Amino acid sequence: MEKFTRTDENITENYILVGISADADENRSLDELEALLDTAGAKAVCKVTQRLDYPDPATYVGSGKAHEIKSLVYLHDATGVICDDELSPAQIRNLTDILEVKVIDRTILILDIFASHATTNEGKIQVEMAQQKYRLSHLHGLGKELSRQGGGIGTRGPGETKLESDRRRIQKRISILSGSIARMKKVRESNRKKRQNEGIPVVAVIGYTNAGKSTLLNRLTGAGVLAEDMLFATLDPTTRICRLSSGQNILMTDTVGFINKLPHNLIDAFRSTLEEVRYADILLHVVDVSDPDAEAHMKTVYETLDELNAANKPVITLLNKIDKLNDNSREASRFIKDIKAGHTLCVSAFTGEGAIDVLDEIEKVLREDRIFVQMSFSYSQTGDVEALRRNANIVSEDYRESDILIEAYIPRAYLGKYDKNIISDGKNLL
Repeated sequence: MEKFTRTDENITENYILVGISADADENRSLDELEALLDTAGAKAVCKVTQRLDYPDPATYVGSGKAHEIKSLVYLHDATGVICDDELSPAQIRNLTDILEVKVIDRTILILDIFASHATTNEGKIQVEMAQQKYRLSHLHGLGKELSRQGGGIGTRGPGETKLESDRRRIQKRISILSGSIARMKKVRESNRKKRQNEGIPVVAVIGYTNAGKSTLLNRLTGAGVLAEDMLFATLDPTTRICRLSSGQNILMTDTVGFINKLPHNLIDAFRSTLEEVRYADILLHVVDVSDPDAEAHMKTVYETLDELNAANKPVITLLNKIDKLNDNSREASRFIKDIKAGHTLCVSAFTGEGAIDVLDEIEKVLREDRIFVQMSFSYSQTGDVEALRRNANIVSEDYRESDILIEAYIPRAYLGKYDKNIISDGKNLL
């Protein structure tokens, strides 16, 4: 994995992690920040939590605490300080003046990880858009601090603007990127409409970052996408065909992992990609049940779905990574409830345990919105019959002298498409 290094020394960057909390014992958010830092290739040498109800508007942690952190910077020979929330320009400027090292926030760290993991042109453009919007909003605060850093976290990414660039130059770049994203959105919408016309059901795999979404996609479809035990190991969405036991094909698409405090600029830049979940027939919600914060992660996922206006979808929740649990923990995991999911299963994407059950559950949910029909096709319509086999549950096929008689459960949306072929309908599967 590529490492972030200083330009004057070939060593890994070392950071002090700083967060605030109303609960003095709260440190899980900093643990996640450390995992993000590890994904970025740097190292946490110290964690500091300041007990505050709200961030100090001038220095995030307060002036006294900031000077304590300065002593820790010298003690640990730290490259810089990372704060667990998005900082204002004034907070960055004031902390930099006090600490005399690089000061960055959680947003910059996440943007940097996205910049390193984006491989497609679309992903790179979306990441750069988020970066440029962040820089524009923090132009005055970042100028002094970042102008003296030669490299490291927050300084790389596709087509980055020099820190001395003025607001007009950044705005011009944002305008160019906006045009590119708008064109990509049209292509995505066109592809989506084509899928809808073909009637192939779409299952969107969603979940907190590192919950095992890519591993699950590989297990069910043989997609072969990167699946590593790190946050945001994969960024660019992948869509693959998956065949259910009935012979019906579905499209299964991976999505960007969600995370607590996901930067709004990223959500805005990736909106056209993330909105794929709005047009999915089913949401496959993957939860790392071995994580002690599993239920909090589920809440974050649903909050992000609400922001995308994609919460009103059938949900199958998969309590994943049960292979990491002992017998008692496995039993306890069965009591984790997702009240927004209609179906919940315990699985291990890594070992394959429960994988068949996932496909059966998808088929069951799809059938809930289907109607039993009898249809007649002429022999000149064999292409339509073949398409029906891929997109419906065929009960029987009778090749008669004058036509082909088919009994099947089809999506309600298909009623209009096959209106001329339907002889009778109305027997709901349920």
